[in-house]
Amino acid sequence: MALKLPRHVIPKTLADGRQAFYYTVPTHFRKLGCPIPNEALGDYITACGNDGEGGRAAILNTLFDEWNQNRKGIPNPKASIARVGSVNWLFREYKQTKAYLEKVSKRSRPGYEHSMQAICGLLNKRGERIGCLPIKSITPRAADKLYEMFIRDDAGESTLFRRGEKFVGLCRKAWRVVHRLYPAEFAKDIPNPWPGVTMKTRTKATKHAVTREQVYIFAQGCVERGEVGAAAAAVICFEWLQRPENVLAGHIKWTDYRQTTPPTIQIEHHKTGARIDHPLEDVLDDGTAIQLYPEAEAILANLKRLGTPMILREVLPPTDKRYIRPGAKAVSKPYSFSGMQKIVQRMRKEIGLPVTFTLDACRHGGMTELEEAELTEGQGRALSAHRTRESYSGYAKRTAPRILAATRKRRAHVLANTTQTEFQNAESGEFQNNKVVKM
Repeated sequence: MALKLPRHVIPKTLADGRQAFYYTVPTHFRKLGCPIPNEALGDYITACGNDGEGGRAAILNTLFDEWNQNRKGIPNPKASIARVGSVNWLFREYKQTKAYLEKVSKRSRPGYEHSMQAICGLLNKRGERIGCLPIKSITPRAADKLYEMFIRDDAGESTLFRRGEKFVGLCRKAWRVVHRLYPAEFAKDIPNPWPGVTMKTRTKATKHAVTREQVYIFAQGCVERGEVGAAAAAVICFEWLQRPENVLAGHIKWTDYRQTTPPTIQIEHHKTGARIDHPLEDVLDDGTAIQLYPEAEAILANLKRLGTPMILREVLPPTDKRYIRPGAKAVSKPYSFSGMQKIVQRMRKEIGLPVTFTLDACRHGGMTELEEAELTEGQGRALSAHRTRESYSGYAKRTAPRILAATRKRRAHVLANTTQTEFQNAESGEFQNNKVVKM
């Protein structure tokens, strides 16, 4: 018997023969701005329930219907479930504020949405959903108990410390933002119970950074295999420290490349709003012009100019004559972030690079090279466009070359002080029997 599938759910057969189910929003609605994320749902029961009417798909379709009706201006009776003053209502209001719409990037919003749903879907000891509880019922003691729930995994063990930090941070911000707009819905004595929640200490994982050699092995391998977009993206992230999402979103353009005298490449950092002109050439004292990024520009030379953005993909019309529209031509489109991730992972596997090779690791590698070159903090921030010392210092990894350079400087300091001390002792010695007696 054929399984009943809810709307927007598609099945796929995995390599090991198992069947998995995925929630996929149609492209038409995605172009209209639908924020509901595509999601891997797992097996049939988890995805669709026992009869195809439940599971995670039912929740996502409810959210989709609510968004679609709001888009059309149709009142949604289900929206009234979020009673004013409840936790559900608080998160709804938070998502309509400028603090969310202007400060949370589109790339991060699916993660925020998933976290809010997870928080509201938790059940307390009485079996009540946290989302249905009044905001005023979330006292500091209740916040502490919720944190213990946040870090509990499916087996009941307290292991999800990173999730706990994310959920507490989200709640703390949402409470603060919405309290400013609706103070009467919050407790007067402690309107925000989340600051001060004691969280478990965890060993934070260090993000990986790749080396210059790995970046150019990857880039050259991609060029040879026809994936020039991935090659250029890796080089741009490493050399000019642009965030991968900005590279793929079209924030590096042909119009910003070698259009000035002396020639520069302008890198836009959408997160901070900074635009940095990186010089591409320098002139020596004898008047000789030299290229500062010859290897990088050799990779960029392989790119086709498909539009104003540098990183675009060419979509060819179908080869089957039955599906070709009259006059159909190739079109240029930006890469999706997930699509580029798949290309990078496929390429690094073929080229033989470690699994930790990603575009993000390329940027971290470039930041680490700044420190290995022993640039001052001011010089490094001038290249990376970081606003604060804290945000800059977190990127440079404590690599062996950095540690060795620091050790050499320390050893030189020790030797210099030792020599100076011996000389000073000789100067202050007493002359006895025509000999220097050190004090």
